Amino acid sequence: MTDALADHPPTEPQGTRDVYYATTPIFYVNAAPHIGHAYTTILVDIVTRFHRLKGDDTFFLTGTDEHGEKVAKAATAAGVSSQDYVDEISGEFRRTWDAMGISYDEFIRTTEARHQQVVQEVLQRVYDAGDIFYGEYSGLYCVGAERFVTEKELQDGRCPDSEDPPEYRTEANYFFRMEKYRPWLREHILRHPDFIRPERYRNEVLAMLREPIGDLSISRPRSRVPWGIPLPWDDEHVTYVWFDALLNYWSALVSRGVEGRYWPAVNHFIAKDIVKPHGVFWPTMLKAAGLPVYQHLNVHGYWLMDARKMSKSLGNVVRPLDLQEKYGRDAFRYFLLRDMSFGLDANFTEPAIAERINADLANDLGNLLNRTLGMLGKYRDGIVPAFGPLEAADEELRDAFLALPDQMVARFDALQFDRAIEDVMNVVRSANKYIADQAPWLLAKDPDRSARLDTVLRTCLEALRCASVLFESVMPDKCRDLRVQLGLGEGSVTLDDARRWDVIPAGTRASAGEPLFPRIDLEALAREIEAPQGEPLEHKPEIALGDFAKVEFRVGTVTHAEPHPKADKLLVLTVSFGAETRTVVSGIREHYESDELVGKRVVVVANLKPVKLRGVLSQGMILAAEDAQGRLAVVTLDREMPDGSEVR
Repeated sequence: MTDALADHPPTEPQGTRDVYYATTPIFYVNAAPHIGHAYTTILVDIVTRFHRLKGDDTFFLTGTDEHGEKVAKAATAAGVSSQDYVDEISGEFRRTWDAMGISYDEFIRTTEARHQQVVQEVLQRVYDAGDIFYGEYSGLYCVGAERFVTEKELQDGRCPDSEDPPEYRTEANYFFRMEKYRPWLREHILRHPDFIRPERYRNEVLAMLREPIGDLSISRPRSRVPWGIPLPWDDEHVTYVWFDALLNYWSALVSRGVEGRYWPAVNHFIAKDIVKPHGVFWPTMLKAAGLPVYQHLNVHGYWLMDARKMSKSLGNVVRPLDLQEKYGRDAFRYFLLRDMSFGLDANFTEPAIAERINADLANDLGNLLNRTLGMLGKYRDGIVPAFGPLEAADEELRDAFLALPDQMVARFDALQFDRAIEDVMNVVRSANKYIADQAPWLLAKDPDRSARLDTVLRTCLEALRCASVLFESVMPDKCRDLRVQLGLGEGSVTLDDARRWDVIPAGTRASAGEPLFPRIDLEALAREIEAPQGEPLEHKPEIALGDFAKVEFRVGTVTHAEPHPKADKLLVLTVSFGAETRTVVSGIREHYESDELVGKRVVVVANLKPVKLRGVLSQGMILAAEDAQGRLAVVTLDREMPDGSEVR
């Protein structure tokens, strides 16, 4: 490993390629991935793919944040070691991103030795410079955010993210002299207006810097929080959150020896709830360590459901893989980028996904492909013709498409991703209008207009080819399929391919395949969504009261939960009934993470005959409710009752 704290002047990449280094936050391993995590990660994937398409030298980092008090507590509650706990959740993030086709270059984990070495090197440098001291601090502490908060940050007396009340704590820890760097940071932001984007978040950070920001607590006693990286000069303390988690952006490059190549060109993408750590803590840490600050901090809004942010603590999360499976990977990506204006909040509903797919992808892009290939097959036996003489309408559509690459570059540079997509889709709509105006079905009836028909068909084919290149970063699978239908094969493309016209070789055979984006039945979707409230119940056959009395229901507490080693849909639960503990195997793994169930009071059919399920003996059955979409919710109690209490 290279010395993380040597001088690292930026180095020029080979040739004239621009350098682009993009990061997601490293996600905290206290919950499985949800749509908020997915949006940031898909966004960075699309942006990075676009820069690769453009020819830039790119690097894409994501990963997981695995230390801290909450992790240690969750592991204890689950009855497993902290390392085993983070291995499972981090693995789920990685599996989710792989299933979603995320093209990251590096997945960093803060429990890796390569990261911990860099953290200790940076800490030692800042400590030796006199910018870390030992002291005591008292104040309001938000456990969910794992930091001290001010009265101004509270909302109705509660923490702004978790909505839990803060705790008043007094701690003797090591502190970073952050206040020392406040004047420098304020001046840096004022001199670099695009350092934090969009402008509203730049203004938010500047407002924080108008008043003293204090010094930053960066350690915890190992006697209280043993799960962390020991301070190199005092192994009785572990570094806490900021000098650990934030340094991942640097350590991932150092561990590969490419920090001089990529670091100064870093673009961080984050949600607005972590602006302060990234906009204040992080640049001052870099300055103290003698490292260059990042190029841009890019801040997006929240996906809201019923006007509230999605989060595990609020119980309104949406699982991204469920949506991907239902609507398709590329259509889901398109919706996320198209329906959120970067920096602003957006409202999430399933009908909005379906309506966007129908309007843009089925009606506009899909319709252009289907009509063009249908006419090509009917009038030219599927063989791509050469261009005939061009008329003004052909040149107008051609020029509109050829202008799009530079427009998209400008839009992406300005974080106007939704508008970049709409720019392309507007020209796709112009191509559909072009077909209506040129009426190739009438041209086909006139033998003297054969050359004109060739030009119209060829213009539509080139329009589709260009659209597939322009949408390549957003919908890579579908754009590849589109080019295959055009007879171009599965080869890679670059943005320059959308700057050229007359590319498809005359004589190429094109053939229509399955529709890229089948239309969604909106009425059926509405019935599906409304079914739990509106449709009558379907009852099973009646039973006698005496038969029901034979079933014994008992209250129990889940003390441990883990995935079944041989079944993807099963969880193995340990349930305490007070004087007795049992193992219960339950088919709820698709609906609950293991840590969500630990500590939950459940109702169990206690006199069910024990049965082996895939090799594990199950001694009961958990009661759960199921809605029309197949979602499950375990049955719990609305007041405290002793374990083992009988449910009558």
